[in-house]
Amino acid sequence: MNPAPASNPPAFRAIPDLVREHAGTAPQRRALALAAGTEVRAIDYATLDARMDRVAAALQRDGLQAGDAIALCAATSIDYAAVYLGALRAGVVVAPLAPGSTPEAFARMLADAGARRLFTDAGSADTVGSAGQGSVPRISLDGSAAGQPLEDWLAAPGSHPAPVAIEPGWPFNIIYSSGTTGTPKGIVQSHGMRWAHVMRGAKYGYGPDTITLLSTPLYSNTTLVVFFPTLAFGGAVLLMPKFDAAAYLRLAEAQHITHTMLVPVQYQRLMARPDFDAHDLSSFRMKFSTSAPFNAALKADVLKRWPGGLVEFYGLTEGGGTFILEAHNFPDKLHTVGRPADGHDLRLIDEAGVEVPPGEAGEVVGHSGGMMTGYHGQPEKTREAEWFAPDGKRFIRTGDIGRFDADGFLTLFDRKKDMIISGGFNVYPSDLEALLGEHPAVAEAAVVGVPSTQWGETPVAFVVARDGHAVSAEALKDWLNARVGKTQRLSALHLVSELPRSAIGKVLKRELRDRHRTAAPRT
Repeated sequence: MNPAPASNPPAFRAIPDLVREHAGTAPQRRALALAAGTEVRAIDYATLDARMDRVAAALQRDGLQAGDAIALCAATSIDYAAVYLGALRAGVVVAPLAPGSTPEAFARMLADAGARRLFTDAGSADTVGSAGQGSVPRISLDGSAAGQPLEDWLAAPGSHPAPVAIEPGWPFNIIYSSGTTGTPKGIVQSHGMRWAHVMRGAKYGYGPDTITLLSTPLYSNTTLVVFFPTLAFGGAVLLMPKFDAAAYLRLAEAQHITHTMLVPVQYQRLMARPDFDAHDLSSFRMKFSTSAPFNAALKADVLKRWPGGLVEFYGLTEGGGTFILEAHNFPDKLHTVGRPADGHDLRLIDEAGVEVPPGEAGEVVGHSGGMMTGYHGQPEKTREAEWFAPDGKRFIRTGDIGRFDADGFLTLFDRKKDMIISGGFNVYPSDLEALLGEHPAVAEAAVVGVPSTQWGETPVAFVVARDGHAVSAEALKDWLNARVGKTQRLSALHLVSELPRSAIGKVLKRELRDRHRTAAPRT
């Protein structure tokens, strides 16, 4: 699909410079807040700006220069955010690493990033282990024995770093995305890519009076695509270290939240609460979602019962192109992920790397002003992620299969790697998951392909039943199989208490395949 027209973008601005401006024009405006139980602790822009200066000055004192890297592996906190922003002010690249990583994966990521300092806390001790011990100094964000206390490490109050003129092409952060298997890949995002996220923010009501509630972790790009624009426009970010549906609703009402980012499973849990409608959520202007499939029926329920707009982003951390569904403007397109963002060129290609004709399905590839530089230190992986048009234009491959409708909206089928080839026919797990979701006893469903001696692969479902609904796995399997074609029929269905998910709500299908492999003989 040809790129949508883009208006003339404003000149590049570095996010740390924008924070400095807000500190100058509105020093006492709230910038960051942290919800701890029933209490909310906040700092204003003057305080945040000063703390960023102390971080940047300390990094320069320690000999770090623009382009060097630090790593963050800790729970969400105000100091986590301040260190992240302060490092950026010094031109230092940030690698935010998941505290839930295995020690082995963490050690690989720390080494791959070339981090010269590690900021961590007591809660991340099992993950951090001995990685980088003796070669990567550790600073403790919570004052624990995890490292040198942050307050002792910071430059003296009132310190100012040497000015750094940040350029758009400089690396901003390294986001590690290994999916559920394989060696972690460091996705290098530039300052220009983050600026592209900021530029689209004006369309969604960001401003000095914005109050954004975030309950996903700060190491996730899901969180950061809303976190940075909020601060760039001078708004306030309220951080929840851990998502809890009841606490989220209380905070949203009490703090008059205007914006939020939630993954679909969080929307599901919020909407399922019997007290949801009792909360006053009229302050909301915009709600966002990304990172996982968002069921059309759930989108419709959010639109009906939760004030404000609903926007779904579909794209990769690697960048390359974004689809945007403004669900409140296109209620008849809730089964899609929207249309390409302004200035983004999204196309579909076949297995041979040739663009498919209109109306046919293919792998989504994209080009935009927000694209990763590459996978850090892995040029071969970078090449695998790229597709070049006949004219040489560079695109990023998504690995997702989709089809454009006549209005330019994209319907996604599945991850290319998740598509099941059974008896030579393509079976899309998302089709079966959607059909299972129509059964009144089904709360959630995930379908995976497993090896089959007869068919090559065969579909297997994992289902979470709704509270108060009794149903057997065999009866549910028979119900589904009576409604699909022969090649789509399930060979097995497992009832489970919950689906395994990543920290940002993605179903971990590899774990489901492993679970089936150990529970059932090969069919």
